Order: sequence, then structure tokens, then C-alpha cells
Amino acid sequence: MLPLRYKLGIYFIAFSVIMLVFLWIFQTMFLETCYTLIKQHQVKTYASKIIESIESGENTTDTINSLSRDNEMSVYVYDSTDGVMSEKYSSEFNNPSGMREINMQSVYYYYNLAKESGGKYTENSVKNEDNVEITFRPSRPATDDEAHEFISNIKNRRDKAENMIFAEIINLDDNTECFVLITALVTPVISVIGTLHMQLAIVSIVFVIFSVVLSVIVARRISKPLDEINSGVKELAKQNYNVEFNSSGYREANELSDTLNVTRKELQNVENLRQELIANISHDLRTPLTMITGYAEVMRDLPGENTPENVQVIIDESNRLTSLVNDMLDLSKLQAGAIEIEREEFSLTTSITDIFQRYTKLREQEGYDIKFIADRNAYVYADQIKIGQVVYNFINNAINHCGEDKTVIVTQKTSEKRVRVEVTDHGEGIDDEKLQYIWDRYYKVDKTHKRGVIGTGLGLSIVKNILDLHGARYGVKSKEDSGSTFWFELDVTRTEKL
Repeated sequence: MLPLRYKLGIYFIAFSVIMLVFLWIFQTMFLETCYTLIKQHQVKTYASKIIESIESGENTTDTINSLSRDNEMSVYVYDSTDGVMSEKYSSEFNNPSGMREINMQSVYYYYNLAKESGGKYTENSVKNEDNVEITFRPSRPATDDEAHEFISNIKNRRDKAENMIFAEIINLDDNTECFVLITALVTPVISVIGTLHMQLAIVSIVFVIFSVVLSVIVARRISKPLDEINSGVKELAKQNYNVEFNSSGYREANELSDTLNVTRKELQNVENLRQELIANISHDLRTPLTMITGYAEVMRDLPGENTPENVQVIIDESNRLTSLVNDMLDLSKLQAGAIEIEREEFSLTTSITDIFQRYTKLREQEGYDIKFIADRNAYVYADQIKIGQVVYNFINNAINHCGEDKTVIVTQKTSEKRVRVEVTDHGEGIDDEKLQYIWDRYYKVDKTHKRGVIGTGLGLSIVKNILDLHGARYGVKSKEDSGSTFWFELDVTRTEKL
């Protein structure tokens, strides 16, 4: 497959060649026809001016002489009242070399032809090789023999003058009739064609050379930014995220460079998050495994250590491992579209109350103050298990960052159409610059590994995917050192008093 620069060059040169071919065709093959048609139009236009001058009676002689002299025409005007010809005007420029001579017999002849043709008559004539005049009459349909004979002798028009006759009968206001007869000479175009051939040959050579040079320049200007972008993309494919796309030249290349720069930054962020994930998972998996292994060895090697407390530590750490693995599996399935939501009507208020039963131990043994405040019993049409997972992740996130007062407040607010659930903590809050990343997978605001904080940074990403599947609204309000409030909204189907 040819590179872009070569294809552009070929297309540009091909376009130039096509334009030259059309130029040659129209300037050589159709030159005579175009010239004849233009001459016919000119003669009819000048005839109209002469007739206007006759009808107005002003400067008729000057008008006839001026048009005749400037356009190689002979003009005759006769008073043809009662069919008798009496000359009224005649141009000074009459019968130049090659133009048909007009005598009274010819005048009567063309007068009768004009009368037969409805008042106007036009003809073109040219002499053949035997010096016999061949006539073509556009004023009436030509017979097949006339048309064939005229066309077969058209080659003679290249080196012999062609005569054009225009005749028109006009009626004046004083009930007199005038007959206008104009003869015009169509100059042979053979010499003009020869000159045009020479000029076109020179122009064609210059034009082709110019096209080749211009196509090379244009192709390079267009392909160079793309080549630079292509080289950068190859480096990006090698995971070199330091590459910069700075192509310039035209808007599309600039926009593509900007898009690739954004892509590069996003890939770099994903790579950084992936590395953080590995570090987080490595730590969060290693800690419970170390605890399980350590307590199991103690229970095996030391008499009397097989106590319910030690067994409970092993169970708790196993649950911690199960939670981490489940988070990773859930996120993977959600992003792959392998999980479908199963909607049903259920009480969101009751579901949150049931979830609160899981935190009894935290409240009793570790002094956490976890409150649930609801205004009404709200029913929604959603996937109960998945929405419960959203609430559970929000509460866990709040517990992990609740601060020294160990307070987490869950609030349910119900309106006519929606129910809003807010989970508030009084912890360290989130910086504005970090808020945009908290829904990303692997992202953790706090990069330190504290024993009481459980999670791989997948919880909020799981929440985001579940709420997106439900078409729900969600967000976060946070300020540094003032805590955070995570919230989501669902359409309510009905409500009841508590």
C-alpha cells in the first residue's frame, strides 16, 4: 500500500492532467463552433440595435457605419413597402475581401426567404474544394442532404472565410415596411488554432512541472504531521508515556495531537493506578494471610492457644480476604457487562435498616456511632442486592474515614418523585483536586496503609457502575478537614409513614 504522500501526489498530478485534457479539447475541437455561435449572437445583437435606431429615427447612419466598421459587417436597409426595394441606408464598410457581394437580385432573394420564415432569416455558407458555395440555414430545418453536405465540408472552414447572412423585415409606425440585410465575415480560425496549439503545449509543460512540484510540497506538508503522530503512537504502544504529540500544520492534525495527548495522560493515570492497585492488594492480602498463618502456627505449636479468640481472628481475617476478592470480581463483572440488574419493588428504608445490623459489633466493641435517620418508608423499583451493596460500600467508606469522633450518619430524604440517601462522616475530607478521581478504579485518597482501613480502592468504582446501570444520580460533597457526604438518588414508587 502506497504512503499518503505518494497517493496525494498521484491524485494531484492526475487532476492536473485531466484539466489539461479538457482544456485541449475545448480550445481545439470546439473552438470553431464556439466562435461561430458567438458571431451569430453578435450579428443578431447588432441587428437589434440597428432596428431600434431605424424605429427611433435617430443617428441611424452613424450607428450603421460604426457597427459595420468595428465588426466587419455590411449593412443594407431598404424601404420594402409594397414589395418594391428602395435603399434607405447603406454602410460605408461594404463587401470586404472574402465577403459575399450583394446585388438587387440577392436582396429580393433574401427578402422572400425572410418573408417565408416569418420575418427573419439566417444562413451560413462556405465554399467547398470546387469553389461551390454550400449553405446551411438555421432559420428552418435543414434537409438531410444539406446538413450532410455542410458538415462534410466543415474542414474547409479552417482556411476559408465563412459568410453569415441575417435578414429581417420590420414594420414602422407610419405603415411603412423596411428590410434589413446584414452580411458578416467569419474569419478563418486555422491560424488562431495553430497559435493556440503552441501556447497550450508550452502551458501544459509548465503546468505539469508546476503540478509535480506543488504536489510534492503539499503531500509533504500533509503527511509530515501524520508521520510525526505515527512515530509518537508507536512509542506510546511501547508504554513510553513521556512522549509528546505536538504536530502542527492543519486543524485535523492539531486536534488529533490534542486527543492523543489526553489519551496518553489517561493511560499514564491508569498505569499509575494499576501500580497502586498492585501495591494496595499486595499489602491488603499479605496482612490477613500473615495473621491467619501466624495464629494458626501458634495454635498448632503452643498448648492452650486453641482459644475461641484466636479462632475468631482467623475467621475475621478470612472474611477480610473474601471481601477483597469479591470486590475485584464484582468490578470485573460490572465493567465487562456480565452482570444484569434484577429490578423489583422493595423498601429501601427496610433494606438500609437490615444493613445496619452488620455494624452492631463495631458500635458495641469499638465505639462507633452509626446513625440512620429516615423521614418515611420509601419504596423503589431496583435491584435490592446491588443497591444494598451501594449503601454498604458508602458506609464502609465513611467508617474508614470518619475521623476521631467515629461518627457516621446515614440520612434518607423523600420527595414526591425521588428518594435521596446521604452518608456523612466528619473525617479529613477530600481535596477539590482529588474529587474528580475518587470514582476511578484503584484510586485511594489515602495512600497510607492503616490497619483499620479496609479496601483496595474498588468500592466507589463498584458503586459508580451499579448506579450507572440503574440510571441513578449520585455525587459527593466534601471539604478538607470538614468531612464528606456521599449521596445517590432513585425514583420512588410509593411511600409510607414510619
